[in-house]
Amino acid sequence: MIALLFQWLLCAFALIVVSRVVPGFYVVGLWPALMVSLVIGLINTTFGRLLKGVTFPFSILTFGVFLLVINGLMIIVASSIVDGFRVTGFTPALWGAVVQALLGMVIRAITMP
Repeated sequence: MIALLFQWLLCAFALIVVSRVVPGFYVVGLWPALMVSLVIGLINTTFGRLLKGVTFPFSILTFGVFLLVINGLMIIVASSIVDGFRVTGFTPALWGAVVQALLGMVIRAITMP
């Protein structure tokens, strides 16, 4: 349970880092970052899994790059749900998904035994 909370906090921190690196990607503070990481996680486990399953053949053809497009769309959906989080277009959402994926790999490397 503690590891899950720690990973949630690290994902929120990663969103704050993304907002500092990617222009057009804005997170106001820690609380909106925590809410966005929770909302993105919920969207990915429900609608995201369905969308990734339907577009699986296209993801194979693009060697997984299309998954970044799907993650960018999930970020745009989350920005419409959470106050204090704003993405100004698809390009910042796509670059945010790329940076968030890279930071997610680092977070998983830190939190996994």
